[in-house]
Amino acid sequence: MAREIDEAWISEAIERHRRVEQLRDDYERAVGSHHVSVHSPDDSIEVTVTAAGQITDIQIHGGLQHRRPAEFARELQAAVASAAEAARWAREKLHDEIFGRLRSLGEA
Repeated sequence: MAREIDEAWISEAIERHRRVEQLRDDYERAVGSHHVSVHSPDDSIEVTVTAAGQITDIQIHGGLQHRRPAEFARELQAAVASAAEAARWAREKLHDEIFGRLRSLGEA
């Protein structure tokens, strides 16, 4: 027995696919352009990262003469770890903002 082809459903599915592709492109642009800044636990290092996880800037606040290398390395590692977590958080928020309003194919 042949199945009926629902032309309206097919048209809606094609339009939905186009919309999802547009939202995906919007998301990719937003992830690449959204920046988040975090600080090391002692506030001496500031790391700026995109939501995609790319570090775009590192600022050192205060002099380095009084710091031991191991102490500085720990602070830098903590700041970079915080930046990675902030980027993940930003991606999730952007995803929810962009795709959260997408309704399912069965919804009216």
